[in-house]
Amino acid sequence: MKTTRIFTLSLALVLTAFFGLTSCQKSKSSVDNPNTSSIQNLANDENQVTSASDEALNDINTVLSGNGGLKSTELLPCHATVDSMSIASDTMTYYITYNGANCRGNLIRTGQVEITKHLGTKWWQAGAAITYKYINFHVTHVKSGKSVTLNGRKTLVNVSGGLIFMIPQYRTFVTTKDSGYMNVIFSDSTTKFWNVRRQVTFTKVNTNLVMTIDGFGSADGYDNLVLWGINRNNEQFYIQILQSVVHRQVCGFDPCSGQKKMMIPADSKGATLTFGYDSNNQPVTNDDCPVKYKVDWYKNGNSGTLYLFLP
Repeated sequence: MKTTRIFTLSLALVLTAFFGLTSCQKSKSSVDNPNTSSIQNLANDENQVTSASDEALNDINTVLSGNGGLKSTELLPCHATVDSMSIASDTMTYYITYNGANCRGNLIRTGQVEITKHLGTKWWQAGAAITYKYINFHVTHVKSGKSVTLNGRKTLVNVSGGLIFMIPQYRTFVTTKDSGYMNVIFSDSTTKFWNVRRQVTFTKVNTNLVMTIDGFGSADGYDNLVLWGINRNNEQFYIQILQSVVHRQVCGFDPCSGQKKMMIPADSKGATLTFGYDSNNQPVTNDDCPVKYKVDWYKNGNSGTLYLFLP
């Protein structure tokens, strides 16, 4: 009888220790692998919105270059019409109306972009400024099927002077600054307000354009911001550019190098995004084009690394 009680007690202690160990291991596993879905969503959303806004900016630069800078109508936006009319004594308004795929065939666009400038403004002059609006500018990525819709108002300034088509014969670079706000509607109908402060410098390597992005915004004690606002999880976020992000025309203007830092202070989390990785999660070499980017995330004292596909 005594032996039985000892055996029962021993078994109970073993089971208690086993389940206690299992519970501790499960708890530790949960801590080591916190939920990073909001970080991944923000990274994907930011890349998708940036791709859409870059598409509009390239078309705006093309339209503002004027016929003198266009060698043929093939350089005008594909599946889009461009109309202009004077709506005031000193103001000209252009409308780019989209109705299909872009020239590369990787994006489907609908909606409009409205461009307003003073009649006396020459876009090639240093300091020239225009305003533009997204009007239900809806962009779908063919590869992923994901889409965003942009509404909002921005100011675009030609900081350096010159036009993109002048590179490299007459200009070594052209720099513009883009600032304003966007109401971003995601594919799940979530709508969020984002601020933008982007400096874009165009150069050429051989005959191909290279687009370099930097942030010049400041808010709430953060500098070098390119974007900030509220993400789909209703969290305040800030995105800095740590190293200039380089997009190459030969790679469909995908980000090929550079670093951004995302911060969500209220939840003590964020990530550093490093661009320029292949399908094997290795840095691209030579003139290879990337298909992924690296996400070094942190959350409440924990950290890890993810590799995500470009949109």
